[in-house]
Amino acid sequence: MDTSRPDGGSYTDNLIGTLLAIFGNVLVSISLNIQKYSHVTLAGTKDPRAFYRTKTWWCGFVFTCLGEAANFVSYAFAPLALVAPLNAVSVLTSSILSLIFLREKTKLKDFAKRYGLSFLGCILTMGGTYLFVAFGPNSHEKLKAENIVMHIVGWPVLLYLLLEIITFCLLLYFYKQRRANYLVVILLLVALLGSITVITVKAVSGMLVLTIEGSMQLNYPIFSVMFVCMVASVVFQARFLSQASKLYDPSLIASVNYILSTAFAVVAGAVFYLEFNHEDVLHICMFLLGSAFCFLGVFLITKNKKKTKTFEPYVSMNMTNGVPTIHDKGLVDFNGSFSYGALVNNDGVVPAPVPANLEQPPVTASPAEASYGPSDLKKD
Repeated sequence: MDTSRPDGGSYTDNLIGTLLAIFGNVLVSISLNIQKYSHVTLAGTKDPRAFYRTKTWWCGFVFTCLGEAANFVSYAFAPLALVAPLNAVSVLTSSILSLIFLREKTKLKDFAKRYGLSFLGCILTMGGTYLFVAFGPNSHEKLKAENIVMHIVGWPVLLYLLLEIITFCLLLYFYKQRRANYLVVILLLVALLGSITVITVKAVSGMLVLTIEGSMQLNYPIFSVMFVCMVASVVFQARFLSQASKLYDPSLIASVNYILSTAFAVVAGAVFYLEFNHEDVLHICMFLLGSAFCFLGVFLITKNKKKTKTFEPYVSMNMTNGVPTIHDKGLVDFNGSFSYGALVNNDGVVPAPVPANLEQPPVTASPAEASYGPSDLKKD
C-alpha cells in the first residue's frame, strides 16, 4: 500500500489543502454576511420582493458554493487533523466582519469593555491556527480505492466504528425515549455523525481528484458506498442541528459544536487514515496545544455575542401628552433586522407610542331606560 508521498510532495499537498480550507472558510463567512445584509436591507426598506430575488442574496449563495467546494477539495490534499480545526477561521472572519458591517461609533473604553473577550478570542484563535498548522501531521497518502478498503477492514477502524455505533445508539435512545434534550447529547450525536462525514468526504474527494488526474476510481463499489454514507450523515447532522437551534442559543451551539466536531474529526483521522503514525511527541503536543487555543478562542468569540432576550413589555403613562408608551425590558431587535450571522445590532430600541383615545364616549341611555319618561313618574 502506498502510504505516503515523498516529503516534498506531502508538504506541497498539505500547503494546498490548508490554503484551500482557509480560503473556503473565509468565503463561507463572507457569504453569510452578504446574505444577512440582503435580509436586513429588504426588511429596512419594506421591499415587497422575496429575498431570493435580490442580487446580493444570490451573490452570497454563489460565494457559499465556492467556499464549500474549496473545503471539499481541501480534504483530498491535507490530513483531516489539519483541515477540521480550520473551521475556526470562519468564526474569526465573522467576528471581524461584524465590526466592519455594524460600523458602531463607541468610545475606546466602551469598545474595550464590550469587545475585549472577542479580541482576546481572535488572538488565541490566530495563535492556535498557526500552531496546529505548523506542527500538524505532514503525512499524506493517495486515496485509491484499494487503500480505502484496506483501511476499513483493519481492526482499529472496525473497533472504532463499533464503539461509535454503540455510543450513537445509546445517545439516540436517551434522546428519543428518555427525552434527554440536553445540548451536549444533541451535539454529541452531531459530532459522531460528523466523524463519519469527514472520513467519507476525504475518501470521495480523494478519489475524485485521482480520477481527474487520470487514475479512474469512480467505478469501484467503495466510491458509491462512501458517497451514500457522506450524503446520509450530512442530512442527519442537519436535522439534529436544526433541533438544537430550536432549544438553545446559536452562539452556544456554534462553540460547543466546533469543539466536539473537531475533536472527533481529529480522532477519526488518527484512527482511519493513521495521520499521526510518523509524528513525534513534540509535534503532537504542539498540535494539541494549538487546537486547545482555537477551542478557547472560539468559545470567547461566541460568548461575547449579545443574546436576544424575549420581549417583555410594560406600559407607562407619559404625562406630557397623556399617551401610554410600550417599553421593552430586554434587548429585542425591532429595527427590521434579524439575529443570525455576524450582523446583530439590538441596541437602541425606540419606544413605540400607542395611539389611545382618551376622550370618554358619551353615555347614552338604553332603550329600556329611555322608555320611562317624566309622565310615568308618580307625582306626590
